[in-house]
Order: sequence, then structure tokens, then C-alpha cells
Amino acid sequence: MSNERDYIQQRLFDLQDLEYRAFHSKLMPTVDSSKIIGVRTPALRKLAKELAKTPEAEPFLQTLPHEYYEENNLHAFLVEGIKDYDECIASVNAFLPYVDNWATCDMMSPKCFKNHLAELLDSIKRWIASDWTYTIRFGIGMLMKFYLDDEFDMAYPEIVAGVSSEEYYVNMMIAWYFATALAKQYDAVLPFIEERRLEMWTHNKAIQKAVESYRITKEQKEYLKSLKIR
Repeated sequence: MSNERDYIQQRLFDLQDLEYRAFHSKLMPTVDSSKIIGVRTPALRKLAKELAKTPEAEPFLQTLPHEYYEENNLHAFLVEGIKDYDECIASVNAFLPYVDNWATCDMMSPKCFKNHLAELLDSIKRWIASDWTYTIRFGIGMLMKFYLDDEFDMAYPEIVAGVSSEEYYVNMMIAWYFATALAKQYDAVLPFIEERRLEMWTHNKAIQKAVESYRITKEQKEYLKSLKIR
């Protein structure tokens, strides 16, 4: 295990960009800056594609927790590429308890999920019912990504509106979900805002993010602004 870990860490340090590390560290207040190598996302994705075809990938996925932030992101990208749905769900469930920041959480979006939306809902509900900030955030993110278009159902914003949390990164994702839902399912989702179904901060943040969207009409934006809680 240590040989694979050393090999992958060395590959990551070979891609280090110190200027990017200094910039990105400021965006990650929940991550110890000494654990950030400084690797740009395109380089990480390219490395993940390369490693996915090698014997080093599987031992790396089995070695948790990782030491560096970029190892977690690399892990997320490797999980994304798993084609077998059951294997992918198992890998996601094994990894989520170790996700400790919004970026790693948000960048993981397994491609095979889109072909298994009916059974994915059970996992999403379990993730959202979790006590762990980034597991909840991941579950809401999956509802936002896969269930706001043809698969939309009113039960889904009800699930998100029912989440009660004092965690900033959970509430920000709730706001992001409702802003996106307003852009895609305006008439259906608007009552959640009109009836003030969300906590005040989350309510106002959802409106702010919706108003910033180019998919919301000028008239809709003006009405949403009027619904802000002062």
C-alpha cells in the first residue's frame, strides 16, 4: 500500500503549482493549508484518467484516509469513472466519511448515476439523512444535478426543504439547490420561497443566487427580490 501511496503522492508533487496553492488555500478554510499540494483541476483529471488504467488505482482507493487534499480530489475523480453502478455506490459510501471540504464534495459526480436514477434515490435519501456535513451536501448536490429536469418531482424539493442544519456548507448547498430549481422549475418551486419554507439566511441566499442566474427572467428577478426577508 505504501508504495502505491508514495508513487501517487510523487506524481501529485510533480504537478505542483505553488502560486495556485497559495490562491486555492484561501478558498478552503476547512482544510489545513499544509495538506494542500497545489494541483490544478485539469491536471488532476488527466492524472485520474491515466491512473484508472493502472494497477495502482485500486490500492489507492482502498487506502483511506488520504494525507493530502489533492489525493482526495484524485480519489473523487477515480470514483467518477467507475462504470459498474453497485461498485460505484460502494466506493462513494466508503469515501464520503472522509470528505472534509466543499470542493472535493462538489467535484464528485459519477457518470454511471444518470443511468440508475430510480435506485439512486434510496442512496440520496440516506446521504441527506446523514449527520456528516459533506455527505448531506453530496446528497443534495445529486438531487440538484439529476432530478431538476425530466426526472423532477415535487417530493424532491420537499426533501431538501426538510433539512435543518447549522452548518454553513449544508445551508449553502440548500440555497444553491433552490436557486437552480427556480431556474429550471420556477412555478413549481416558487411556493417554497413565497411561504418562507427555508431558514432566513438560506432563503435570502437562494434568492440572491437565483437573481444572479441568466436563466431567470427580469420580471422573475424583481419578484424574487421582493420576497427577501429583511
